[in-house]
Amino acid sequence: MPAPIRFITLSRAFCSLQGRLLLGLAATWLVIVGLLLALAWLFGKDLVNETNLSHLRYEARLVAEGLNDEVTQRQDALIRLAEQLNEAPAEELGERLRDGQALLAWFEGIMVTDRQGTVIADWPVVEGRVGLETRNTEYFPMVRHTRFPYVSEPFVGRASGESMVLMLVPRLDEHGEFLGMVGGMVNLERSRLFRGLESIRLGEGGNVGVFTASGERLFPASVGDSAEDATEWRASPQLSMALDGWQGEVVVEGSGRASALVAFRQIWPANWVVGVTLPDSQVYAPLGDFLRKLWWVWLGVALLLLVSIGWLVRRLLTPLHHLEAQIAQVGSGQRRYLELATQMDELRQVADTFNRLEGERLAALTDLRDREAFLDAVLASTPVGMFVADLDGRLTYMNPALRELLGLSETPLASDWWQRIHPDDRVGTQDLWRHTLHTGSDFMRQLRYLDDREGTLWLEVHASQVRGNGQPLGFVGMAKDITERRQQEALQRWEAEHDPLTGLLNRRGFERRLEEALAECTKTGTPSVLILFDLDHFKPINDEGGHALGDEMLRRVAQVVAWEVRRSDHVARQGGDEFAVLLPSCTLKQAVRIAASLRQAVSEVEVKQGARTYRVTLSAGLAALHEQDATIEAVLARADDAGYRAKAKGRNAVVVSATGGSSPGDMQEDVDALFR
Repeated sequence: MPAPIRFITLSRAFCSLQGRLLLGLAATWLVIVGLLLALAWLFGKDLVNETNLSHLRYEARLVAEGLNDEVTQRQDALIRLAEQLNEAPAEELGERLRDGQALLAWFEGIMVTDRQGTVIADWPVVEGRVGLETRNTEYFPMVRHTRFPYVSEPFVGRASGESMVLMLVPRLDEHGEFLGMVGGMVNLERSRLFRGLESIRLGEGGNVGVFTASGERLFPASVGDSAEDATEWRASPQLSMALDGWQGEVVVEGSGRASALVAFRQIWPANWVVGVTLPDSQVYAPLGDFLRKLWWVWLGVALLLLVSIGWLVRRLLTPLHHLEAQIAQVGSGQRRYLELATQMDELRQVADTFNRLEGERLAALTDLRDREAFLDAVLASTPVGMFVADLDGRLTYMNPALRELLGLSETPLASDWWQRIHPDDRVGTQDLWRHTLHTGSDFMRQLRYLDDREGTLWLEVHASQVRGNGQPLGFVGMAKDITERRQQEALQRWEAEHDPLTGLLNRRGFERRLEEALAECTKTGTPSVLILFDLDHFKPINDEGGHALGDEMLRRVAQVVAWEVRRSDHVARQGGDEFAVLLPSCTLKQAVRIAASLRQAVSEVEVKQGARTYRVTLSAGLAALHEQDATIEAVLARADDAGYRAKAKGRNAVVVSATGGSSPGDMQEDVDALFR
């Protein structure tokens, strides 16, 4: 049989009642099987995730503990060496380093600096190393001020050309005075530090990564790695959390890359992060194989069931073939009514019911056409933009006024109309429209429409259901341009919550956002910090330079403060020279660093009048939001009290509120250390 004839025969078979019953049975079976497979996949996926996350937790802990031991041993060795060197004269330091030859099993080289950061001895001797200045490096100020061991950011060695880090410890005399540093250079590519990680096997796709707190990758060594692999690690959103101190395990959903299971652990002595990852292709492969086998079993059962039911349906539906043929003739216009000669009462009842409904349908169709003609005339003559939609929500008509408003030459397709609605308003509008279709209630919504001529229009759309003889016929609606009104409302809202001089939030707008942050803290425990500060030495600017110069200083301070904080933070001018900064989702430790940067930035702001230059500083108080805070007044009071104490310390200071336990006090020590 030719292929076209076989295709037509199959099409007719599936258009019959028998074919539809069989097709419906097959579809039902496929849906059931699909649901069962989906449920098996979901529950199996959770079980597989739990098992593999436990495995990753174990692996990450082993890696972290091993690296902790390696780093601690090296730091302890450097501390012992520093204690020995403290007793030696400067001219004997090189000889003492040679006596510590055993340390070269751990380090590529050893160096010693004086209290100013100048290298005064090294071993093995590298030409040009003695005399190097380290005072401007990122590690010298850290060791000098903290007096704790520190591991530097990775750098490329001058002699080897390979990636290295410096492990540094301070040299202190018997009074605790800083004498310099002792540093050991670790080759990241050839040392034993990461050698144990190279033997770890996590399947074909799993891997281990080690990062510094700044996000620089240490293992696999960053020098020579592929850019694609490095980018994949940096794209992990959980890596950013781990760099801030978080550790744990999580399933990372793919966003432009494959999903994976990831575990992070902290290497606290070196301020490093260990990441262990397994791709989902490796994790879910056994579960997928099992479900594929199960699918083929169920498919075989479905085929046997279809053959059996098909034979039974053919026997039962034989009397209906004549009825089916006449219904098809009525549908194609070959006859107007059914005329069955049969002894089956059921078939005669079906035929009578069909004929009655067909007569009612023809009458309703005629009436509907008359109504459509009348409606077309009314809508075409009205100056208001109006449209007509069917019961499925498809636009069937737009009057000339609406097409002119939207810049259209003809009624658009339904898909074109929805695509021209602004993406931020599209989903909500579609949900409300579906609700209107389902309930028959009125549709009322303000939305943005993308107009090719003028950009974005604000429209107010109102649609109502039209009914005839108690039955819904469709929807008729109107659209009005409210762009100018919306723009005016937006301007009024902005002016109500912003300071006209600086463009920052005013007290009203800031307190609303503070209340929202307090509600979030109370509900979910999200940490947030409030900073209140005013400007020191601001009054002379107004008194000597005038209010115009004072206003210029306020504007410049507002600019640098807004530049220094994060995009998610809120900056406000409370009045006069008083400012406030709200740091949502921010720890007190992070807030201290931000306050330090604000203090430095504000101290660099200056205004001039003639030959006179004016500068200001700030006195700031920090207060963390607590879950037990009932109102924002409690938070404001703590921050305000801390600000008064900053003034009392001599201005140009940052004070952390003492309320909330010992942690703020410890944080105040960090603040004082930053400003020393």
